[in-house]
Amino acid sequence: MPTQTTTNLRQLASDVLSHALKAGATDAEAVVYEGDEFSALVRLGQVETLKESGSRAVGLRVFIGQRTASTSSSDFSSESIARLVEGAITLAKITSEDPFAGLPEAHEFGKIEEDQHLYFDDVNEMPPAERIEIARRTEAAALSYDARIQNSGGGDFDTSTSHKILMNSRGFTGEYRRSYCGFSAAPIAHDEKGNMQRNYWFSNSRTVTKLENPEEIGHEAARRTLKRLGARQVKTQKATVVFSPEIARSIIGNIFDAANGDAIYRNASFFSGMLGEQVAGENITVIDDGTIIHRFDDGAGIGGFGTRPFDGEGLPTRRTVLVERGILKNYVSNTYTARKLNMKSTGNASRGLAGNPGIGAGNFFLEAGTLTPEQIIGDIKSGLYVTETMGFGVNLVTGDYSQGASGLWIENGELAYPVEEITIAGNLKDMYKNIVAIGNDLIFRGASAAPTMRIEGMMIAGA
Repeated sequence: MPTQTTTNLRQLASDVLSHALKAGATDAEAVVYEGDEFSALVRLGQVETLKESGSRAVGLRVFIGQRTASTSSSDFSSESIARLVEGAITLAKITSEDPFAGLPEAHEFGKIEEDQHLYFDDVNEMPPAERIEIARRTEAAALSYDARIQNSGGGDFDTSTSHKILMNSRGFTGEYRRSYCGFSAAPIAHDEKGNMQRNYWFSNSRTVTKLENPEEIGHEAARRTLKRLGARQVKTQKATVVFSPEIARSIIGNIFDAANGDAIYRNASFFSGMLGEQVAGENITVIDDGTIIHRFDDGAGIGGFGTRPFDGEGLPTRRTVLVERGILKNYVSNTYTARKLNMKSTGNASRGLAGNPGIGAGNFFLEAGTLTPEQIIGDIKSGLYVTETMGFGVNLVTGDYSQGASGLWIENGELAYPVEEITIAGNLKDMYKNIVAIGNDLIFRGASAAPTMRIEGMMIAGA
């Protein structure tokens, strides 16, 4: 992005703050965002959709004493900025006072100064024709893998870049740019009875140089789809359940939600009042880290998908251990919830353009174990390997967990046959204590990750 544009965006943020303070705000915070996106979908070799878009917007949060309000606009004209400020001030004057409202204290602001390798120019430099060709190659590899794959949900290629500036009246100014690119394929397979199954696989990165081979991704998508053919139900029973990394990630993600300071303050989490208590097995360590830079054998460094130099309020991101060897060590919070809990923010403020900051994760993960997935499955006489869950069956107040699932049945240490139309159930309070094995296959394909894990004694409802 040209320096001129950067200067203009910074000036805009500064102007918005100045107007807000002149209009009567005692404190103010401005966010300016600019980004662009590209998306191509190829189906059966033909381009089905092609989208390219750009967007920019400004958000303003004002404080009048302990009253607060926020507004946003995608119009940068001086008239629109005047309306933006006027709207925020008017709203703030009629809202109730909140004793916990306010920007962080001046000494709390800060940012990671080192280059976190979040932005790469090559994402935008790749010609659209090349992006479409990668989508086409990925889908073609999946379609040609096996005669039972006769249809496809398509192959796609997506890129996006963004530039964000945060500025407030207490002297903080920070900005960063991020890039993303990725592609996938979603083949559809038919068995001899005409039943259909679909699955997908993908590769993504902040730079095109670290994307995987399109043919390999297409083949993996095909393998995952074919494994689902011939799926059947199993009888209702209590059994050992092994979660693939994709599903383990969501189960561990519930730890972040349960440790969310807002849920804790409202007493709406089964982790309420549990700091310092044993909430999981001694083999469980769960970390949130907004500073991670992944290092490669060639010496390259790439910032994680949840990495950023500062949070949504201008506090430096950091590494926070939520659960250490099974003990709940920290809740995660922004400034507002930290004040409610009489604690300090963990640098997890998550800020959109309008509204008050929420609480969001950085790079959130379960520390890897030492076993291979094959070793985890190897001594299970009868059990379930889960590859997909459906629905929203998690109650964070009680910990009750119940989700529709599909996957592969384990017999005598081997993946025997696919299963579907079943429900798995338990309680997260018990599940976290019954994780008896953790894999060594921790790979970040997003901002959160977990390796393969095995839980004893879950209920499986089937036929």
